[in-house]
Amino acid sequence: MNLITPIPAVAVPLAALALGLAACATAPAVAVPAALGAGANESLAMVVPARGVQIYQCRAKGDSHEWAFVAPDAELLDARGNVIGQHGAGPTWRALDGSQVSATLKARADAPVAGAIPWLLLAARDTGPKGAFSGVTSIQRVNTAGGLAPATACNGAIAGRQERVHYTADYRFFTIR
Repeated sequence: MNLITPIPAVAVPLAALALGLAACATAPAVAVPAALGAGANESLAMVVPARGVQIYQCRAKGDSHEWAFVAPDAELLDARGNVIGQHGAGPTWRALDGSQVSATLKARADAPVAGAIPWLLLAARDTGPKGAFSGVTSIQRVNTAGGLAPATACNGAIAGRQERVHYTADYRFFTIR
């Protein structure tokens, strides 16, 4: 994961100020593909590093089997590595203050590093109470490492088995200007 460097501060709700400043007042410079660009009316509000797993399950597909993505399970971190929230199925991002966003896929691009899950652009919406993640409208997943489906065989003998594959990423949260 890249070292974090300062970016201009943005307004965050007073109730979430401490969390917001600790988690997101800094961001590395990232060369994001144009297809994953945030909207012209959006600005970067925070960068939230994550570490965890991508969960896959061996499932039947036609006459064969394949590893199917189930869900992420990751800790969200501040700039010091302290846990500030959780990323899970949905997908959702939930801060310790209870604020939460859910998202849907808008675009994807191959990671520039071999063996890493794709970079994503997601449309986000509030799904929890007001707090640190309130007002997030887009999320980019960048700087990914690991997380690809298992390289081991998936077949009828192990159908239903789940595997947890470690990954790291930076989630870049955007809000309307």
